[in-house]
Amino acid sequence: MGCNQSSAKRAVLLLVTALLLTYNARLTARDRGEQIDDLIHSELTSGEGPQTMPFAISSTSFQNGGQIPRLFTCDGADVSPQLSWADAPAGTKSFALIADDPDAPVGTWTHWVMFDIPTQITSLPQGVPKADDVPGGGHQGRNDFRKVGYGGPCPPPGKPHRYFFKLYAMDQMLGLKPGSSKQDLEQAMQGHVLGNIELMGRYQR
Repeated sequence: MGCNQSSAKRAVLLLVTALLLTYNARLTARDRGEQIDDLIHSELTSGEGPQTMPFAISSTSFQNGGQIPRLFTCDGADVSPQLSWADAPAGTKSFALIADDPDAPVGTWTHWVMFDIPTQITSLPQGVPKADDVPGGGHQGRNDFRKVGYGGPCPPPGKPHRYFFKLYAMDQMLGLKPGSSKQDLEQAMQGHVLGNIELMGRYQR
């Protein structure tokens, strides 16, 4: 009886030892895997070798998805918001800008059209003059208010409308005349867009 108990105890001890060894081996392998993942991540983010940053747009006037202040609407001074962009695709020769409201009751309403913006320009200040030519380069088209330049949000009372500021990187200057429409611009852009980004704001009356 005593001999059988001793054998049983030895068997249990051997089993426990084997389980511990297996667990430790798996833990060590997992740790090695995590170390390798950390090393790869470090190499990818160390700045060594070519990296591609995303084409990006932002504004100091409002946050993406946020409320557009009254200043930039028909209820205020109706001046254009500040816009900045960075990391345009390689080969970009000019930029084009369209701002519109897809929630307008009559269909998408165009608020701003701009094109042939030189690549050295990477921002637009608040309050771009409502004229054919943009200071520093570029031209403005005609919006759906039938005016050249920016026309701010002016929705009917009700639910908030979304306003998209869409910037396009072009592989050439488009050569359109000042006062051209959104339709003219979209037709000229076909086959020449290298990348596009957008910023969206909301306004409600």
